[in-house]
Amino acid sequence: MKKFKMPGAFTILMLIIIIVAILTWVIPAGQYQQQAGKPIPQSYQHTEQNRQGVWEILKAPIKGFYEAREIDFFILVIGGFLAVVMKTGAIDAGISSVISKLKGREQIMIPILMILFGLGGTTYGMAEETIAFYPLVIPVMLAAGYDAITAVSVILLGAGLGVLGSTVNPFSTGIAAGFADISIGEGIILRTVLLIITEAVGIFYVMHYASKVKENPENSLVYNQREANRKHFLTQINNKNKNLTKKRQGVLLVFAVTFIIMIISVIPWAYKFNINIFEKFNTALQNTPILGPLLGNIPPMGDFWFTEMSILFLVSSFVIALISGMGEQEYVDTLIAGAKDLLAVALIIAVSRGITVIMNDGRITATILHWGERMLADLNSFFFVNLAYLFYIPMSFLVPSTSGLATLSMPIMAPLADFVGVGRDLIVTAFQSAAGIVNLITPTSGVVMGALAIARVDYAKWLKFTAKLLLILMITIMILLTLATII
Repeated sequence: MKKFKMPGAFTILMLIIIIVAILTWVIPAGQYQQQAGKPIPQSYQHTEQNRQGVWEILKAPIKGFYEAREIDFFILVIGGFLAVVMKTGAIDAGISSVISKLKGREQIMIPILMILFGLGGTTYGMAEETIAFYPLVIPVMLAAGYDAITAVSVILLGAGLGVLGSTVNPFSTGIAAGFADISIGEGIILRTVLLIITEAVGIFYVMHYASKVKENPENSLVYNQREANRKHFLTQINNKNKNLTKKRQGVLLVFAVTFIIMIISVIPWAYKFNINIFEKFNTALQNTPILGPLLGNIPPMGDFWFTEMSILFLVSSFVIALISGMGEQEYVDTLIAGAKDLLAVALIIAVSRGITVIMNDGRITATILHWGERMLADLNSFFFVNLAYLFYIPMSFLVPSTSGLATLSMPIMAPLADFVGVGRDLIVTAFQSAAGIVNLITPTSGVVMGALAIARVDYAKWLKFTAKLLLILMITIMILLTLATII
């Protein structure tokens, strides 16, 4: 008898589309009156049924791709941008330079590296890119008297906690905010606090374990592999780390500035905080003779969204190519290859959006919201946001793609939050932090299992090591979400 194999993301999502289409034959159709694009509480009314058939099922992913075209194009541009940056070797050289300079002060290396990887996680969802650093970090940690779990934790937890506390990560926060119909800048203060606290908790946790191992190697969860690991990894140490040249320093500068501009440009300064400095500057710029018409109608900082961010990253990738001396053909080929690497993500978003298309066209979205409104009528806001967080933990196991889960759930969860008086940005934060917790341990993640395989760490021992940390993180996140509903 063949073992059951979990179907892939595309298969799962297409099955959900079929199930939702069947539900349009069963669930009554209805609609809400809208105000400023949001459903008005207690305005639900029944409408004529619009059952979805085979043709609508087949059309749903295509229609979903069209509806999510700005997000999908942004994803492809980000893929190209990251590929160009990685091609220059600047990221590798930067991390290698830090490791080289801190040699002999490995205890300080733990927080510094975790912060660096955390910055990668919170800005662009650094995950697969970390695999290249394990052969570099593991021997250094073992030589310093630590173990393989410490080395894995520095990279996997460092980057993973950055993703958990994503501030502007386009792959989780950006997509979720887009489908929640809010700016990625909304809730950025809470997410920054979340990032700092959870990363600090992770650093303290890893350093505490590492110090115990260094004091007594028998405290290591992989002590039985100590000699074998030292023999295997310490012979692999080499000094062929890439040099951090002036060109690569320039690339890292542009890389950092790009994300700083992105953060500034998506925070709704004017309508949320009544800060009009960017509007005034933009007006003055556009009224400048020659220069204004030449630059065109650039929106002010605070009004950027997926189209504008796509332009930002596309221009930055070109500037990075110029700085690194990349030729025209090499740049174009690298950009296309990077976009191709994320094509699956873009298609998952399209198929996921197809579920919403079926629900909306079948007129059952409002009915489901109405049921949710009735159930949540007497629910406190802090209770709702914590239930949403707990809901997303098992959902993150069932739908491993954060992009797919955001696309699938936000059109329902965000309006439900409106009924309870919870900000949509809190639902986005609940989603990303729950998915971030799961992605630290899920066996369906190639990043987790690949890292453990490289470090020769058993999965059961990784679960044992992270168990207390996950509990602390969950409690911390739920406290922060609760406080956010009160403040």
